[in-house]
Amino acid sequence: MAGDQYLLELNSISKEFPGVKALDDVTLKVRPGTVHALMGENGAGKSTLMKCLFGIYKPDGGEIYISGEKKEINNSKDALDCRISMIHQELHPVPFRNVMENIWLGRFPTKGLGPLQFIDHKKMYKDTESLFEELDIDINPKTLVGTLSVSKIQSIEIAKAVSFHSKLIVMDEPTSSLTGNEVEQLFKIINELRSRGVAIIYISHKMEEILRISDEVTIMRDGKKIGTWDAAELTTDIIISKMVGRDLKERFPERDNTPSGDILRVDGLTSTNPKSFSNISFALRKGEILGVGGLVGAQRTELIEAIFGLRALSSGKIFIHDKEVSIKSPIDAKRHKIALLTEERRTTGIFPVLSVQINTIIANLDRYKTPYFLLDERKMNRDVRENVEKFRTKTPSIKTLMRNLSGGNQQKVLLSRWLLTEPDILLLDEPTRGIDVGAKFEIYTIIAELAKQGKSIIMISSEMPELIGMSDRIMVMREGKLSGIVDREDATEIEIMRLAAQTSA
Repeated sequence: MAGDQYLLELNSISKEFPGVKALDDVTLKVRPGTVHALMGENGAGKSTLMKCLFGIYKPDGGEIYISGEKKEINNSKDALDCRISMIHQELHPVPFRNVMENIWLGRFPTKGLGPLQFIDHKKMYKDTESLFEELDIDINPKTLVGTLSVSKIQSIEIAKAVSFHSKLIVMDEPTSSLTGNEVEQLFKIINELRSRGVAIIYISHKMEEILRISDEVTIMRDGKKIGTWDAAELTTDIIISKMVGRDLKERFPERDNTPSGDILRVDGLTSTNPKSFSNISFALRKGEILGVGGLVGAQRTELIEAIFGLRALSSGKIFIHDKEVSIKSPIDAKRHKIALLTEERRTTGIFPVLSVQINTIIANLDRYKTPYFLLDERKMNRDVRENVEKFRTKTPSIKTLMRNLSGGNQQKVLLSRWLLTEPDILLLDEPTRGIDVGAKFEIYTIIAELAKQGKSIIMISSEMPELIGMSDRIMVMREGKLSGIVDREDATEIEIMRLAAQTSA
């Protein structure tokens, strides 16, 4: 029988996705009127656990108790009915509607009788004012949401959660886009909610915030709960050691690449977006695998997309073979022999309803043009089959639709696509995300072989063992800044996490 001292009890929650055990027998207990921090590396299972609580995912096993009563939460409405709200990391307001309409969306107050019901704008305005006064939020309810800053939108999301009379609010990385003053305002609201008996589950990588705002801290690692501690017992070093303190069990191929002189150098790269990266300088050597580590909001993807010409720069220079180059678009990047494997292959990588053949050759169509402006089918088939064989891609045929391949085999096709452009520099953004261990090893083997051939690789990864196991050097970023570069022989999980969290030694 669940105890009544806890507002929330998640007992033995498990969740599997194809090839990945995302949650393994996780138990979490939250008391009313407390801030309970949930911590762990990227991919530890924090957000997945909360999505199981909020009805976005259906757990494969385990039980949920609210105030001692067992609950079935099959969707977000069930969660809201249990007075559980969740503020997601990515905010999705309706930008062309005003503040009060965003807060009461789907439950507008009405007036009138029978079928003649109308939205009661006066009551909605009054209720919103009352709610904002209660939370000390200074925003005009009639302001268009699209004109507001991220911090103001964050405040609106909190007000919306409170308007459901929530007993428990989940906040997923709530300060990732906030300035110092905006964080202070958020903490003021959180403390007000805590004083009323509302429980907060607070997901963050920012250790100073965690130690300041939370009452208890639960740490997860590799889909499992490591433990729960009073925040007063913890320090940043203790948290780091508990987050990363595991043996490196994953296997990586032997590598015999020999990095030589610089092939790429960037000097003072700064994004046009003031909330993105600034003043980044580093060099990439021929035949080197340069890993890029960092936590949520580090701006790693934004940096390599800028190098590939997908994002604008306000300042900084890019040099290839010591010659300054201008890269304003992916066409420029390809011309300078740079290729990019994007982070989200399903949304920005594959063409799911096109064949393996088309997905392989689509970045290099000029290679197959005939004098009559047609495509040379025989030449295309030959190159695609050679790559399927070379990478041991499992596909019934080269005409099979991409969507019918496993994640690992889709990734092999995307690597084939870019290698057909004959690049010297490969930018790999999370190249093994969402694929099983066996397929990972095959991808690692391909990357190691490319480095041996003299290809230069920048590899973003959120998996610490992968960074250490595959990189010659590791560049660590934090909130758009370069925290440090660590040589392979000096790289440890604790050192990388320390740089990512910018904690002192």
